[in-house]
Amino acid sequence: MKTWILAIGLILTPAALSAQEALPEAPVVDPAAASAVESAEAPAVAATTASGLDPALYTPMKPTPGIGMPVDGGIDFQEQFSETGQTAHWINNAILVPMMVGVSLFVLILLFWVVFRFRRGANPVPSKTTHNTFIEIIWTVIPVLILVVIAVPSISLLAEQFEPAPEDALTVKVTGYQWYWGYSYPDNGDFEVISNMLTEEEAEARGEPYQLAADNRMVIPVGKPVKLLITAADVIHSFAIPAAWFKLDAVPGRINEKVLQIDREGVYYGQCSELCGARHGFMPITVEVLSEEKFNNWLLANGGTVKSDAAEPEATEVAAVTDTTTELAPADAAAATN
Repeated sequence: MKTWILAIGLILTPAALSAQEALPEAPVVDPAAASAVESAEAPAVAATTASGLDPALYTPMKPTPGIGMPVDGGIDFQEQFSETGQTAHWINNAILVPMMVGVSLFVLILLFWVVFRFRRGANPVPSKTTHNTFIEIIWTVIPVLILVVIAVPSISLLAEQFEPAPEDALTVKVTGYQWYWGYSYPDNGDFEVISNMLTEEEAEARGEPYQLAADNRMVIPVGKPVKLLITAADVIHSFAIPAAWFKLDAVPGRINEKVLQIDREGVYYGQCSELCGARHGFMPITVEVLSEEKFNNWLLANGGTVKSDAAEPEATEVAAVTDTTTELAPADAAAATN
């Protein structure tokens, strides 16, 4: 037995030695250049952590009663906290309501006048007039002018709602599942937050409205445009936030895009607005709007990264230093040419 082991060892030893000889030698690297390159390739999260951001600083914000949620006895839209929402609310209150009330009252008064003025007792011999060109022109031109007045701000609002996001906008991918939401942040490490509805006991303990509160929220920075890429994994859902005048369908196999910008910090609630199955009514949306610093802390607390513009000039300087270290001295360059 020992003889066989010795023979196998003698056979394998030359192969092992040849393999070791085939290994390339470790390159000699200048320590200063190596540290410069490592600092250039360091992720942005290291720079942001060194800047004082602390993941432990994030705590879920408490909602403000009556803000971003329905109110008891409400007969109007929710108070709006986006530019498009404020414009749409103004169109409704300043144009649509007066027009509807005015037209309705005018028709009602006209109806009563016709009933009283042209009753049988006042007109025993009815008129046989069939046409009145002047009246027909009036009831055609006036409604056209009214529609034009309404169309100008309405079309402007429609175009404003679907303007493309700026290049530096934060991107959030929203995915509708049966029956919960998923929020991915491709610009910040591509992590996903899964959001399910809280039970009645959990919502009460957190001071949030039941059937609107979720365990994990979609978090965005205040006052900045956010490009939402909305899709679905199974059936058609609809992502809606009434206080931001935002609603867009989530369709399987398709990505719909729309910009969301909320101009006040707070917690805003919504719901799936497309009948999507048995638990459609238990698929709430909770959006938390934070300052940029708190938003960055939230990113780090969830394992994400923070994009840092300050790291780019540093990387450029490091690249310049690296390039100068590889240049040949004049004598070496002449020797290489010869």
